[in-house]
Amino acid sequence: MSEFGEIEGPVVRPRRLRTTAAMRELVAATTLRPAQLVLPLFVREGLTEPKPISSMPGVVQHTRDTLRKAVVEAAEAGIRGVMLFGIPEAKDAAGSGALDPDGILNLAIADVAAEVGDAVVVMADTCLDEFTDHGHCGVLTSEGRVDNDATLAAYAAMAVAQAEAGVHLVGPSGMMDGQVGVIRAALDGAGFSDTGILAYGAKYASAFYGPFREAVDSSLQGDRRTYQQDARNGQEGVREAVLDVQQGADIVMVKPALAYLDVLRQVRDAPELRGVPVAAYNISGEYAMVEAAAAQGWIDREPAILETLTAIRRAGADVILTYWAVEAAGLLR
Repeated sequence: MSEFGEIEGPVVRPRRLRTTAAMRELVAATTLRPAQLVLPLFVREGLTEPKPISSMPGVVQHTRDTLRKAVVEAAEAGIRGVMLFGIPEAKDAAGSGALDPDGILNLAIADVAAEVGDAVVVMADTCLDEFTDHGHCGVLTSEGRVDNDATLAAYAAMAVAQAEAGVHLVGPSGMMDGQVGVIRAALDGAGFSDTGILAYGAKYASAFYGPFREAVDSSLQGDRRTYQQDARNGQEGVREAVLDVQQGADIVMVKPALAYLDVLRQVRDAPELRGVPVAAYNISGEYAMVEAAAAQGWIDREPAILETLTAIRRAGADVILTYWAVEAAGLLR
């Protein structure tokens, strides 16, 4: 009997299923496996050694040689996907380097595909922002606005160039209306019907992209609010994802992940998307926050990494793009 007197104990005790580590493993409702993770990687033209990204500790801009090694390391860790971003030496208003077969991103795709074959799903960012001198995701009108339909033609050519280089999944991320349908038609017309589309279905204009802008040496002036989604609109993200699937997307993605877990769950539960794999991008700012807090000793870093990724899985992601992919795979083992 306690000092507070005798009480009748509860019949239902949820704590019974938390008593040991084995018990917790037995009843765990959410699984997190290395094969569900995708590693984003940056490759920069003209580098002779990797260049650290100051706002993303542990992440670098790769050379072509170190990129190949990083992909092999990822494959050996059990990671089954990489997402490639290219940073050219020269940019122009049309982002022409994105379409060049000898451009850095297309060369990197070919390098990686030759290195790992089909052991890893090779994905690439199908967007112009790393290649334009104005930093926007498309070509501009004379008034300085992004021209949706002119940009679609560039995306179609870019997707075909990536397919010719050996990519398995193109990743249109520019949020142009109709981009998936145009890309699907271009790929099929060029004989690449087996090349898939990972569509950035719900991509929001977010404050958490800052470190990524450093990672790709972004030239952006202003913002992307006329084409990326408004943070206040959750159902709009579902609508965009549904439209992408109707146009031929094979996988849809929500980006960012942590600030949009509710959107991720709505996308996962949408009847029109039943059976469609859903991805989420654990983006640079989310990564940087955990790394900065851990560096200050304010949080326990490794459990925070796994808790973050588990939360994204629990919200409905089948696939997670994360800069922690290789490290997380090691922690899971």
